[in-house]
Parts: sequence; structure tokens; C-alpha cells
Amino acid sequence: MLKPICLLCTGLLAAGNLFAQTEPNKSPATQDAAKPPTVRDAAKPTTEQSPPPAVAQSPAAANTSADQAAKPQVDKNPPPLDPKNMDTSIKPADDFYLFANGGWVKRNPIPPEFSRWASFNELGEKNNDALHEIAEKAAAVAPKTAAKSKVEKAAAADLLKVGDFYASGMNEKEVDDARVKPLQDEVKRIDAMKDRKDVLKEIARLHSMGVTAFFGFTSGQDDKESTMVIAQAFQGGLGMPDRDYYTKEDEASKKLRDQYVEHVTKMLTLAGEPAAQAAENAKKVMALETALAKPARTRVELRDPQKNYNKMKQADLQALTPDWNWADYFKAINLATPGDINVGQPDFFKGANEVFKTVSVDDWKTYLRWHLLHDLAPSLSNDFVNENFRYFEGTLRGTKQIKPRWKRVVAKTDEELGESIGKLYVAEHFPPEAKARALEMVNNIKEALADRIKTLEWMDEATKQEALKKLAAFTVKIGYPDKWRDYSLLKIDRISYAQNVMRGDSFETDRQLKKIGKPVDRSEWGITPPTVNAYYNPNMNEIVFPAGIMQPPFFDPKADDAVNYGGMGAVIGHEMTHGFDDQGRQYDAVGNLRDWWSPESAKAYTDRSKAIVTQYSGYEPLAGLHINGELTQGENIADIGGVKIAYMAFQKAIAKKGPQPKIDGFTPEQRFFLGFAQIWRNNQREEDLKLRLNTDPHSPGRFRTIGPLSNLTEFQKAFDIPDGSPMVRPADQRVNVW
Repeated sequence: MLKPICLLCTGLLAAGNLFAQTEPNKSPATQDAAKPPTVRDAAKPTTEQSPPPAVAQSPAAANTSADQAAKPQVDKNPPPLDPKNMDTSIKPADDFYLFANGGWVKRNPIPPEFSRWASFNELGEKNNDALHEIAEKAAAVAPKTAAKSKVEKAAAADLLKVGDFYASGMNEKEVDDARVKPLQDEVKRIDAMKDRKDVLKEIARLHSMGVTAFFGFTSGQDDKESTMVIAQAFQGGLGMPDRDYYTKEDEASKKLRDQYVEHVTKMLTLAGEPAAQAAENAKKVMALETALAKPARTRVELRDPQKNYNKMKQADLQALTPDWNWADYFKAINLATPGDINVGQPDFFKGANEVFKTVSVDDWKTYLRWHLLHDLAPSLSNDFVNENFRYFEGTLRGTKQIKPRWKRVVAKTDEELGESIGKLYVAEHFPPEAKARALEMVNNIKEALADRIKTLEWMDEATKQEALKKLAAFTVKIGYPDKWRDYSLLKIDRISYAQNVMRGDSFETDRQLKKIGKPVDRSEWGITPPTVNAYYNPNMNEIVFPAGIMQPPFFDPKADDAVNYGGMGAVIGHEMTHGFDDQGRQYDAVGNLRDWWSPESAKAYTDRSKAIVTQYSGYEPLAGLHINGELTQGENIADIGGVKIAYMAFQKAIAKKGPQPKIDGFTPEQRFFLGFAQIWRNNQREEDLKLRLNTDPHSPGRFRTIGPLSNLTEFQKAFDIPDGSPMVRPADQRVNVW
């Protein structure tokens, strides 16, 4: 099962699930790696640095701003391209990222509640304000459902659930007074465990609550029979962001481990353990998680869908882990007929079996108490919330200040009731004309990609026909689902925020498990309508663009075609190209993992993708820290291909309209590339950049601009940039797959 590949993705599901997004939805610090992804001369040790920023700034300094206590300032009605955001003292040929965004970079210090401040955050803040208004209104109104039509009753039910959930979260006094009481029953169950059979039963119970302790288990499409949903077991059970945080021996990694043990100690102390006991138990947690990290695959290894596909019978799965009984586990999660199971990482489960049989029951109690507490900490009293923030946001990402409570509760409402609040959101904030114009762009870019495939000199005719067949089969989803999710069986009240979160997580886990053994529902969405993101799903062979991203700076109904194609067009092209990146290309038109490539075309593709790995591995965002070209390979391929085919579609669009005038002194072609650059503008804290270089399959925003454009002759021509300039790679080193 390869999950949707998103524009802002952070983590790889170890079952082979890769949510290929434009940008990461969540902080990498809050997810472990298991959750359901220019060198001038390769032989030389020296690397080609990115084009030098102005005034002798390092690339890190260009993307890292001083701390400021000001609230985030978001222009409610920005022009499509604001000249104030540029820095024309810098030549486009030297550093196009700063030429296009230097003014914005200088004027937009990182607000204290963020680890980075980017175009995605700006739009996210605008959407947060809209959701905040919706949630406040919902909380203030108690809808009467009597004597109303079925449609009106459904709308009233959505409003009621959103209002009750939000109100429970905003009742800070009640949440603080409750402290850990909402977890007491679960803690009692953990403490009552007597043997390993009880341990397995409790692991299953936590899984049913959405807590990924020990390993992960969920449903997902069968990679080789994409019409069906099967069970998926995958590596997991870590508290730190990635398995490498447990295994690396550099001093920085050792320090983060020590700080993690301190954090676990503090959290266990807050939960009532004596300080000395909590300190010893925190060491036990670290030891157990380290034992799980060692057999786990790296993020680069998790990018191989073939290796993540290991479908087997229950008896074969049982043979992998002889020391726990899967039949007992399935009974405990209420899965009567598991059927075949895809085991994403068999070696992990072999290692996990050793952990299961050697760790004492008392140590399992400590570990499971910790993961329950860790998972629910953001929904508990402020002492837990603040300590959780201190480590996962402050230490790991450099964030200076926690977000206001209403923002955290709105985000959780979107997470638990995304299609209820999403339905209310699109009714007020997504005009039909936006969907119509976006669909027109999708069709134009799809046509451009087809033209590109037909003219590829390195791909043979038989493979081209398969590629065109896959492209023609793309499903396009824009704005919001045609069929909304039914939350009628989810109990939400105003009594306990933490209990609402727990019920919401259990509801979603149950919904996922009930899919096992059933046909795929192709109408379902992977992200909520207000989300500022987009994705491609290889198993569905679909591209999805929620209402949340269909706004400036990505898409502006009032803007000229150049800006829209450079922004949203490049996003659309990016997601389409994911269907043909190093992972997506392994799936066919119906979403099956199948090799449809001739050996000759496959080799030609691999040669080109290796050149992209080499290019990006040469970039050094921080001294001594390079981009991981293997980890970011798919996203870099999509960035380069996306902007190229968007430009092709843009050229065809303006050709139909005749010559276009300059705006603010820039030609349509120049405005296209300026529109592309502005969607990647950002300022970023050094800690966050370090974390993302370890865990994020996307390159930093600066390199998502200069990396693709330095390969494109279309960009060079638009700004009349001479060969040999920093923004133009030598002709024999330019890379492009699509």
C-alpha cells in the first residue's frame, strides 16, 4: 500500500505507505518514521554550493530569521505578485530565490509560535481564522433538530459535534482540573497486566485507541490487487522522530537522546511517579525503544515499495513472531477475519519478537503507560501540554512559544472531525468558479504532460503507451469530497476534551479496520477540505487538491495566468509527476504495483534519477549538513517535472490569447517563474532545518526553487541569464526526467 504522496509530507508509513504531499501536514517531531514518504564531479569531495545569497549571507542565514515576538502578519488581500517581496539588488542569475523573495524574507521574521514561517503558514493562518470563526459560532449555538428536513438535521448534527468538541477543548479550567483522570481507567488496565498474554492484549487495546505502541497495524490497499483493502502490519513503537535518533553516535544525537530521557522523566513525574522512579523508568523506555529502532528500516529503505510488499497468510505471520499469538491480537482489536496481511518490514517483526519475549512485564507496563501519556499529552492539562511542547517543539524544532489554545483546539477539531468542519468551511469559503478554473488548469497540464511523454527521446514506444494509459486514467479531485463522512456514531460532548479525543481516535481506528477484506472506496479523501496541501495517491492513481490550497499565493481567480500556472499549476504538475517519480512509476494505471517498463527505458530513467540524487546531495543548507538526495529523490523529481510541464501548459494557454503585456515590468514568462518561487518562500529555525534534513522527504524551500530552475533552459531564456551563472547548471549536468 503506497499512501498518497503529498506536497508537504513528513513521514513514511513503514508498510510502504507514502503520503506524497506538497508539504508536511504535521511536525516531523511528532511522528515516528513508521507512520501509514550539486556535485560538479561525483568523484571529487568538494561540492557545489547553492547560489550565494546577497551580502555574503550563508544559505542558512538567508532562511533563518531572528526571533520576534510579533504576531504573524498575514495580508488578507495580497496582490498576485507583490514587488515588495522581491530583492532586486540581487541578480536573478545569482540567486533567483532571494531575487524573488528577498524582501519577504527580510520583512517576515519567524513568529515565536512557529519553527518556520512560509507561504504555507501564511495561508494556513488565514484558514485557521476561518475555522476559528466557524468553531466559535458552532460552540455558541445549540442547534434544534426537531421538525427539520433530513438535510437540515444532518447540517445541524455537524454543527453540534463541531461546537461540542471545540467547546470541550476551550474549557481550559475543566481540562486543567481533570489532569490525568481521563487516562486512569487505561492506566489501571496496564498496571493489572500479569503476563505477556496480558501485554499483547493491552497493546491491541491501545492500537484500537489509535496509539501506535510496539508496532503499527491498520488497513490499506493491496499493492498488487488495488481494488481490495487488506490488513497492514508495519514497524513502529518509537517516541522520537525517527529510528536514526536512537542509532546515530554523533554528539548531537546523544544529546537529543539524553534530553528525551529527561523529557520522559518529567512527564512520568507529572503523572504521579516519584522523581527517582520516573528517572529509572525513562531509561527503560529508552532501552526498549532503542531495541525496536535497531531492526527498523531507515527512511530511505522505506522508499522501496517492492521491499515493503510482503503479503502472507496468518500462519506465516505467526511464524515470524512465535512468542505472541496473532489470533489473540486480532480478537482483541475485534478483527474477526484478518485475511492475508501485508507485513511491511519482516525483519522488524523478527526483532520485535525478541523484544517481546525478553522485556519484563513491569518494563512493558512502563513503556505502555508512557506511550498512552505521550499520545494524549496535548489533550491533557497545561503542565503536560507545556512539557510536551518543550521537548518536541522547543528542543527538536527551536519553536519559542506555544500556539494559542484556540489554534491548537481548532487543529484538533479538523483532525478528529475534518469532514464535518470541512463541510461548514467549503460552504462559506470555496466558490464554485474556483473549482471550475482549477479543473481547466488540470486538464491543460495533463495535456502538456501527455505531449511531453510523446516526445521523450529516452523512452521507447511501448513504455510511452503504458505511461499515456496511466496518465489518461488519472482521477482528479478538487475542493471537497462528493460523499461526506458520517460521524453519527461518534459520541462527542462538552464534558471531557481528552475523552472526546480518545473517542475520536478510536472511531477512526475502527473505521479503518472495518475496511479490511472489502473493496476500496474510491470516493474517499486522504486529507480534509481546509488543508493547505495536495497529494497524489499511486494506489488510487488520483491527484487531490483540497479547497484549503486553492487560494493565494497558490491560486488567485483574479490573477493573470502566469502567476496561477507558476503557483497552482506547478503544484498540479508536481502531483501529476509523482505518478511517474521513482516510486510512483512502479504502479500502473489501475494502481497495482507492476513493472510496465521495458528494461531499456527503465535503465534510462534510473540514470536520470541518479543525476537528480547527485545534484541535490551536493546542496549544503547548513555547514556540514547536506540534503539527503536519496530520501528527497521523489519530491525533487516532482518539483523539476512539475514546473516544467506547468510552463508548457502555460505557454499553450497564452498562445490561444495572443501577446500578453508586461505587468510591473515583467513579461508573462518571468511572472510565471516569480509565481513559482514565491510559493517556496520561508524563514526557518536552524533546529527545524536540522530535523527536516533528517526526516523530511522534501528539500528545503530555498532548494525547491533553485534546484529545479537551474536545470531549465526556459527559465534561463526568460531572464536572459548567461551560461556559467550560479542559476544555470552546465549543459552536461542539467537533469530532467519529465
